[in-house]
Amino acid sequence: MTGLAALFLAVIVSALGVVYSKHHSRGLFIALQEELDIRDRLNVEWGQLQLEQSTWATHGRIEEVARGRLEMTLPDARTTVILLE
Repeated sequence: MTGLAALFLAVIVSALGVVYSKHHSRGLFIALQEELDIRDRLNVEWGQLQLEQSTWATHGRIEEVARGRLEMTLPDARTTVILLE
C-alpha cells in the first residue's frame, strides 16, 4: 500500500510541475510578444525618422533655409572670384 501511495504522490507532484511549467511558459510567451510588438513599433518609428531626415537633407530644403532663414543669396557674376590654385 505504501508503494501505491508513493506512486500517487509522485503523479500529483509531477502534475503540479507540469502545470507550473505551462503557466511559466505562457508568461514568457506573453513577455516575448510584448517585446516583439515594441520592436515592430520602434522599426516603424525608425523608418519614419529616416524618411524625415532625408526630407530635411534635400538640396531644395537646404537652399530654402539658406535663402529664408539665413538670408543668403547667390553672388553676382561680377563679384565672383575664381581661384585657380
